[in-house]
Amino acid sequence: MAIATAAPGKTLLSPTDHTLILIDHQPQMAFATKSIDATSLRTNTALVAGAAKIFNVSTILTTVAEKSFSGPIFPEIKSVFPDHEIIDRTTMNTWEDPRIANRVNAIGKGRVVFAGLWTSVCIVGPALSSVEQGFETYVIADACGDISTEAHDRAMARMVQAGVRPLTSLQYLLELQRDWARGETYDPVVRLAQTSGGAYGLGLVYAKSMFGGGEGGH
Repeated sequence: MAIATAAPGKTLLSPTDHTLILIDHQPQMAFATKSIDATSLRTNTALVAGAAKIFNVSTILTTVAEKSFSGPIFPEIKSVFPDHEIIDRTTMNTWEDPRIANRVNAIGKGRVVFAGLWTSVCIVGPALSSVEQGFETYVIADACGDISTEAHDRAMARMVQAGVRPLTSLQYLLELQRDWARGETYDPVVRLAQTSGGAYGLGLVYAKSMFGGGEGGH
């Protein structure tokens, strides 16, 4: 017989148990992305980067051919991590760059969370590689994108079949907060949701303005 206890499930993410890797959020990669509109992609990416900053998540930023082809990392990421090292690669599969592997090993966490462009190339590669090497792997699906909806969906299905756990950008933020009684992060989480949380954020703005609402819960 199952017994309920007031404890989180083991597959839920916490701020200290994973490394976030943001991959190739760059203009040239975004120009050809059709599975999600550029505005939503940038907003969701801002939500993920902001969440990582609020909760001090171990974060790796990486680009591909920044100077010669793909352009600079999204300002939504750069503004949150202005002094963070950005590893620029030639490999399409981030996991094949020794600098990334060294950084992951130095951080020393058994879970990795990915988001980036494109889903079927620059996310599938490291996600499948990390799973094979024993890491619990998550992908933030709506902070990724591809050249077509079909390409994105097939990539997500392939990863899920291999054991990758999908989630969304807002889910990532709220899973890290998880309890509105965590006062040290309550205000920044609500502010981030208000600016980058879409309709949910507008609801928070409305509740605060109209009713003096002080709770960010659903």
